[in-house]
Amino acid sequence: MTEPEQKNNETKKTETTGHSWDGISEYNIGAPRWWLIVWVICIIWSFIYWIFYPTWPSPDGNTKGKLNWTERSQLKESQAEIDILRNSFLEKIAAQSFDQIQKDPQLMEFALNGGRSAFKENCAACHGTGAQGYKGFPNLNDDDWLWGGKVSDIYQTLLYGIRSSHDKTRYSQMPSFGLDKILNKEEINDVAEYVMSLSDKSHSNSKGEAIFKANCVACHKLGGVGNKSVGAPNLSDAIWLYGGKKEDLLYTIYYARAGVMPYWIGRLDDVTIKQLALYVHSLGGGE
Repeated sequence: MTEPEQKNNETKKTETTGHSWDGISEYNIGAPRWWLIVWVICIIWSFIYWIFYPTWPSPDGNTKGKLNWTERSQLKESQAEIDILRNSFLEKIAAQSFDQIQKDPQLMEFALNGGRSAFKENCAACHGTGAQGYKGFPNLNDDDWLWGGKVSDIYQTLLYGIRSSHDKTRYSQMPSFGLDKILNKEEINDVAEYVMSLSDKSHSNSKGEAIFKANCVACHKLGGVGNKSVGAPNLSDAIWLYGGKKEDLLYTIYYARAGVMPYWIGRLDDVTIKQLALYVHSLGGGE
């Protein structure tokens, strides 16, 4: 067994453990006094903690402690406060008009956050998480609206959908000009050329313009500016729901388009639908 020995460490002689390896020795020095003090304090604190807080397992679960405190009870208390505040906001949204909500910054912020959450849960599958849309599903960030971009218009669309099974749904039907033999292929090609010219002057077709005026202006108006009262899109702004290439337009004119949006009344509560309407309106393209 190695015996402790005295060794100079330049300032004083210090006892080592007696172990040495390759000229390296280990001093036999006790723990610093401050460390011992902290250690004792921690032991004392642990006893205090055991008395006041839940700690040890017991037959009925665990010791409750003198304070009878748990993180779960603390969470319930804080959640109850949040629920009271949340419910007060929800009641205001239910009772107030869109105009009143928009004039209340705090209430509007709450409504937008609620609408954003509801949108990602219910609408993002079709319109995208950023409401950017996809081919056949409208981009809700621009200012191109089939049925109007006022909050009330968006609210009605959310309530009853478009071409849905609800009795109050908005409904419009574009004729299948080719499938129903209203126009022949040459006439459809001329109309497609004319429609492209409305937003791209490099295309022009006088025959297509005449056919357009005879068959399309009732819904799309002169110049193809659209008609929101019947859900007819603006054809002059280069914003295309189903694509603006010639082959896309030829398909649309020949077969027509009839996208469906589900109704949300009865599926979501009215407050959530109002929050959704306000959120969609806030995305940048609301009227």
